[in-house]
Amino acid sequence: MKKFREKLQKGEFVYTTEVGPPKGVCLSGVFEELQHVAGRVDAVNVTDQQSAVMRLGPIVTGKAILDKGFEPICQFTCRDRNRIALQSDLLSAASLGIKNVLIMTGDHPLLGDHPQAKPVYDLDSVSMLEAVKTLQEGRDLAGKALTGSPDFYVGAVVNPGANPLEPEIIKMEKKVSCGAVFFQTQAIFDVSVFERFIAAIKHLRKDIKLLGGIVPLKSAGMARYMNANIPGVLIPDAVIESLDKATDVQEESAEIASNILGSIRDMCDGVHFMPIRANHLVAKILDRL
Repeated sequence: MKKFREKLQKGEFVYTTEVGPPKGVCLSGVFEELQHVAGRVDAVNVTDQQSAVMRLGPIVTGKAILDKGFEPICQFTCRDRNRIALQSDLLSAASLGIKNVLIMTGDHPLLGDHPQAKPVYDLDSVSMLEAVKTLQEGRDLAGKALTGSPDFYVGAVVNPGANPLEPEIIKMEKKVSCGAVFFQTQAIFDVSVFERFIAAIKHLRKDIKLLGGIVPLKSAGMARYMNANIPGVLIPDAVIESLDKATDVQEESAEIASNILGSIRDMCDGVHFMPIRANHLVAKILDRL
């Protein structure tokens, strides 16, 4: 099977999905969920304490799914660890054979299940990308030489629906200059918004690979919640109405996602599904392709 990095570099369209580690040590649920997409996706994001909720770590989960034949993309957030721990974890991931990393700042602890936790944010997403770049050059942030350096395929995130968009583009430019070579976007529901974003990053497209974000909607209620609570996401009323009226919500959700995918396919290098413990919906979407 071709590697995620190899396929993107050769210009092949890729499909990635996402799993959240368990709140505990049993990984059977992760393995069961991934069976829905076995052999059908090119890589799997492993989240890092998503939504600031304490879970098993992405490195051990990433290694576990790697051993099962899936290629992990391990997320690293800046929220919980200082630069010493972050650099150490990156080296640990590399030593276990994890080749893909996705760098992000991370939600504030107030949004999670331990709101009393102290946020760290010693580095932000841009400075952490610089740290990854430095490690790959054979030294740490203190300038000390490494005994063997990692070789990562480095990704970052971007929100095409940010309003205003210009600060998001400026931050994206900084991420590219610090070594990000692929980007996963926030969920896309309005293709015109994505088209505006693509026009704004023309100057970056030769340097990066772009994966459009797709969230399979589980219900109209979920759509309304996302509209109210997730910045940069605007789900059109027509989509919500179609879910409200659907006799089979899962099939309607797969149809909506498939239509979005078809509309954005020529504008990006792949898609990243964010199914939120619903990879069976990803399988339904892939069936339509």
